[in-house]
Amino acid sequence: MKKMSLPFLLVFMLFLSACGGQQQQASPSSGSPAQEAKPGTITYQSESGPIEVPADPKRVVVLSSFAGSVMALHVNLVGVDSWTKKNPRFGDVLKDVAEVSDENIEKIIELEPDLILGLSNVKNLDKLKQIAPTVTFTYGKVDYLTQQIEIGKVLGKEKEAKAWMDDFKKRAQEAGKEIKAKIGETATVSVIENFDKQLYVYGDNWGRGTEILYQEMKLNMPEKVKETAKKEGYYALSLEVMPEFAGDYLILSKSKDTDNSFQETDTYKNIPAVKNNRVFEANMNEFYFNDPLTLEYQLEFFKDHFLGKK
Repeated sequence: MKKMSLPFLLVFMLFLSACGGQQQQASPSSGSPAQEAKPGTITYQSESGPIEVPADPKRVVVLSSFAGSVMALHVNLVGVDSWTKKNPRFGDVLKDVAEVSDENIEKIIELEPDLILGLSNVKNLDKLKQIAPTVTFTYGKVDYLTQQIEIGKVLGKEKEAKAWMDDFKKRAQEAGKEIKAKIGETATVSVIENFDKQLYVYGDNWGRGTEILYQEMKLNMPEKVKETAKKEGYYALSLEVMPEFAGDYLILSKSKDTDNSFQETDTYKNIPAVKNNRVFEANMNEFYFNDPLTLEYQLEFFKDHFLGKK
């Protein structure tokens, strides 16, 4: 055999080295390369692990809480939960959108969704995952604005969600300063709801505008509410003890379809906020959630009522 020339020998050795490197990278001990999302999809890092979802979803089903978040980002809905359907502020937009539940799998199949969203306690999760990519969230695991960012990520609209969040926080905090200047730095505010013949008082993260009042505006929560409702988010109370939970100002969430006769009692009428005309009544069905559309409504509600525009 003829001797190899030095330049050829160097090239040959480099070639062998490259092959060896490729074999080493492909070997099990080196770990497998990260799986890339298929064309037209993205990988969302959900709380239960990575999920491949459409990069531009066209037919979304929401089983709980998040329909307003999807609408705010201008993504098409084909199915929503019954609570969302009952919101009169969403009526016109959702008139052609089906009402669905996690127990009516056949109905969801008929809608041919390309993405399903819901809370982590939805039923039939395994069946839902067979219909379309399904992303669930644990309520309260992240704060209310971060939740909107996460939904933005799922929908491929993270930039839009962040822009809304920054603007909303600024407007809510500015309104809070105005309200405090008018009602006083030490004035307290409570949020009480009459739901299904039971009174509830709310903490700072359970919808009904509480996130705006306490987190952004930094308005004061009565001590009794802090003790009972702040940790869990809500607390059931009787009419007899309601005066102990009512702040200087009271946001009363109620429905005309519910028995509100407690408002005719002496116990209620003698609450200072009632006697001083500092009760602001809200439609319960409009006030439940903390999605961007509802938050915008709640912010205007508070500005109008606290600042005397209504």
